[in-house]
Amino acid sequence: MLCLKNRKITILKAIVDEFIETAEPIGSKTLMTKYNLPYSSATIRNDMQSLEEMGYLEKTHVSSGRIPSTKGYKFYCENLMEDKLDNQIVVGLKSAISNGRYDLNDAIQQSCDIVSEMTNLATGALGPDSRYQKLEHIKLFPIDERNAVVIFITNTGHTETKNFRFSEDVSVKDIETCCDIINSRLKGTLVDELPEKFEAMKPILEQKIYSHEMLYKAFLNAFTKFASENLYYSKTSNILHQPEYSDIEKIKQLMTMLDNNTVWRRLESNENTNSITTATGSKLQWIDDVAIVKSSFRVNELEEGQLMVVGPSRMDYSKIVAVLEYVADMLERIYGQGRK
Repeated sequence: MLCLKNRKITILKAIVDEFIETAEPIGSKTLMTKYNLPYSSATIRNDMQSLEEMGYLEKTHVSSGRIPSTKGYKFYCENLMEDKLDNQIVVGLKSAISNGRYDLNDAIQQSCDIVSEMTNLATGALGPDSRYQKLEHIKLFPIDERNAVVIFITNTGHTETKNFRFSEDVSVKDIETCCDIINSRLKGTLVDELPEKFEAMKPILEQKIYSHEMLYKAFLNAFTKFASENLYYSKTSNILHQPEYSDIEKIKQLMTMLDNNTVWRRLESNENTNSITTATGSKLQWIDDVAIVKSSFRVNELEEGQLMVVGPSRMDYSKIVAVLEYVADMLERIYGQGRK
């Protein structure tokens, strides 16, 4: 923080806090009256002018007040913000997932939904990569001759539920036989290797199962998807409650971005870290006035996921950072080995 003197830092923090709350440009009078700054109006105006010249503030065309720039938000996030944990969100998260009644997948989705609903921001997550897990066993729940539910369970307790629908009748016995063969021959196999190992078992299925072709295709498809289905996100339309997104063209651009699975994965790959990360404005390259806050969580030595909140550059970073840290801690405590 050597690039700014204490007085300018105080003024910049007050401007960012006020703009996050009101979404309105800030003038020197507001800073004096609301934040009780012990400086004269002229001194505050001069420092605001200086902060603008240094790139930390911007002046709007419709007001004499200033708003934070991308550089100003970055400085705020890296040096000034204080964690501000929202008790209402904590209560919602505790009620939903703290007792461990959900598997990890459902807990991540529940967390995304709760954070999004209570912040009016878009929330997403990339769950732990299951490729490094090993198959423990599969459980079968037949529904009728053309429908069944199969649950895949790994050695870490990670589960995937697959609904099987067949174009022709398949006997429950055939499905049970297929599951028994998989459990006896593929237990302990890395999930990433399951498709290849299962393909090698096709002759065995042909010998022992009448409807072997349909079951072979169904399980091969399920194994192939097992390692890749780890993307979760909330109802992205919540973000439209933010005043920054009232323009119809900006709305179209934003919703196209958020509804694109590839974009969420690019957000993850943009920067890989074990801590909180924030990015704003042009750093994201897709759309102006969008920021992202990310936090990683780890359920074991090999499996790491990321939680992400996307919103306007004006989002309440202190609140969002605190919430993501809380969710990450909760997921690690309940489904992993806890944070060190």
